[in-house]
Amino acid sequence: MLSGFSITLTSLTFVLVLFFYFRSKQHIESVELKIFERLLNINIIGLVMEMLCNLSIRYMSANMLITTIINKLFLTYFIGFMLTLFVYVVSVCIKKENYQKNSKSIKIGAEIAFLVLSIIDLILPIQLSTTDKIYSYGPAVSFIYIISFAIIVMCICLIIKNIKNIRSQNYIPLIFYIASSGIVGLIQSINPELTLSTVMESLTLFIMYFTIENPDVKMIKQVEAAKEAAEKANQAKSDFLSAMSHEIRTPLNAIVGFSESLKEETLTPSQLEEVNDIIDASNTLLETVNGILDISKIEANKIEIINETYSTEKLFRELVKLSEARLGDDKPIEFKYHLAEDTPKYLYGDHIRIKQVILNFLTNAIKYTKRGYIEFDVRNICRGNTCRLIIKVEDSGIGIKKESIDRLFDKFDRLDNENSTIEGTGLGLAITKRLVELMHGKIIVQSIYGKGSQFTIVIDQRIVNDAIAHEVEEVKEENTTINNDLSSKKVLIVDDNLMNLKVAARLLKTYNLIIEQADSGFKCLDLIGAGNKYDLILLDDMMPKMSGKETFKKLKEDSSFNIPVVILTANAITGMKEEYLQFGFNDYLAKPIEKDELNRVIKKFLDK
Repeated sequence: MLSGFSITLTSLTFVLVLFFYFRSKQHIESVELKIFERLLNINIIGLVMEMLCNLSIRYMSANMLITTIINKLFLTYFIGFMLTLFVYVVSVCIKKENYQKNSKSIKIGAEIAFLVLSIIDLILPIQLSTTDKIYSYGPAVSFIYIISFAIIVMCICLIIKNIKNIRSQNYIPLIFYIASSGIVGLIQSINPELTLSTVMESLTLFIMYFTIENPDVKMIKQVEAAKEAAEKANQAKSDFLSAMSHEIRTPLNAIVGFSESLKEETLTPSQLEEVNDIIDASNTLLETVNGILDISKIEANKIEIINETYSTEKLFRELVKLSEARLGDDKPIEFKYHLAEDTPKYLYGDHIRIKQVILNFLTNAIKYTKRGYIEFDVRNICRGNTCRLIIKVEDSGIGIKKESIDRLFDKFDRLDNENSTIEGTGLGLAITKRLVELMHGKIIVQSIYGKGSQFTIVIDQRIVNDAIAHEVEEVKEENTTINNDLSSKKVLIVDDNLMNLKVAARLLKTYNLIIEQADSGFKCLDLIGAGNKYDLILLDDMMPKMSGKETFKKLKEDSSFNIPVVILTANAITGMKEEYLQFGFNDYLAKPIEKDELNRVIKKFLDK
């Protein structure tokens, strides 16, 4: 008797410590935690009731009504615990959204079952043995054993049926409870005075505490604070990159713009070569800036995959042309190109990113191959409306050491320290890998150091009907051709940088436009306010005192203002175009100004 009482008292102390520890922590509201707390409360009540049973039988007459009532109430504890445990099993077996949808019905069902079973148990007779061992027995006790066994069987069936939906951690307390129930039943059949069921349930709850989803609110707040700090740091980085992009692109705009214009002048071969060298150097610098911006956008999950219909033949032909131009006549290298005849003519995907990826591998092949060959091979596997492009770039260059392949795609990591004369930031392959992953593709690398490398890109694209795609291509070609005489059209260029004004005017000169200039947002407002009429305004954004956005906002305050305004900016970070268009601008031109983009804008707004 004292042994059983001591065990129960020890268990109660243990569970109370767990209870106060649990209540001392803040928790996120969850189904599992709510049911666990209910089980904990029920177990404490059960342990107290068990102690009262022991004391009442020991110090009161077994025939007294109060002793019988205490013992019967103790039996109802088992019904409550078992039903609550069954609800817990239901909650971990089915999906959270399904449980939350039906939680009220489950709760009401459990309460009704508890009420009915408790009434039955209270009606059934109970006997108390006070001879050599003190314990209870009779129909009421047998009924509890039957109900407990039935609920355990139901739990087992539910677990087996929904085994895939249960987290592995949830198995542990349930398996412990089911296994220990059999052991406890065997011990109590030998020594019925030892009521170990409540103790076993206490141990189950202790194990359950460490397996349920129990996030610490303090830790979550720390994580949220760290996340907020990281987001602020990332925003600061984006702001810095935006400013850096602007500062570098602004002089690049002048260099590229004037160089392109010089190519149209009458130049000697050596002068033309020098101009081309200037353009190549500018493009290299622009690629470096774009690479830094790209890796930043990828890390911030702001890079976009923009899918559209494209011509495979045109895409790969452009890549060959660019590669052969970069190869030049200086290296004794054979450039091999093969496009499988069964490659679909038109596909749907982000051809700009695909071009960027392949060009990076081709450029590296050219960069690291001094003699021999470079092979550009495109094959495919088509199933249904999906075409799996298998693109291989192979070279007979310097190759890659086996131990270096694993870090090939790391940022700012150069594997060619012995080739210090080769240009590059080490960003290209890191960006390439992330872009291929964003397009749900993969890259396979094979290389023998000193003999060459082979890069294989595998990307799935959607096949487009030839007739539909051909119509799209024709529309694109028609839209890029300017047919009308634009000499009567008037354009206002607004930029605080005099060099940029000269570049824009020089580029627009080929369209025979009437051009006016303004070096600030204030002067732009004065010209419009004075009644000057324009067919198009090219407006720089980052101007001192009054930005392009502020200028545009002032212009739109006049309800009669209807001149198309194209934002002209060096802020080329992904998402900026959408932001400017959402602000109300009619279109967007990035610096350095590309001829094709300028042509598109002129066609869109002036060639009508």
